[in-house]
Amino acid sequence: MVSRCRTGSSDQNGPMSESELSQYCREKGLYVEQVKNRKSQCLGGFQRSYEQAQIAKKQATTDKAEIKYLKKDLRRKETALAETAALLVPRKKLNTLLGEDDEEV
Repeated sequence: MVSRCRTGSSDQNGPMSESELSQYCREKGLYVEQVKNRKSQCLGGFQRSYEQAQIAKKQATTDKAEIKYLKKDLRRKETALAETAALLVPRKKLNTLLGEDDEEV
């Protein structure tokens, strides 16, 4: 894989020797320190991208676990609500048939 930084240089032919780097810098009007700094910044950016991908992957795993927990909790609450409704509806119908107030429920 060829990596390019702002200098426009590429590592397609492998690392440059000091004399080749000096020649390159003279041709492009750059300083050797600039090229080295930009190369390290560029490579550091790739490492940060990898680290960010790892963090995103870990966050996705955490999110999946949380979603699973919330779905389970929601099912439990829906079941409890359905059971409560199943108990209250017949009582309400009976009270309506007998003409009693619904306030006691």
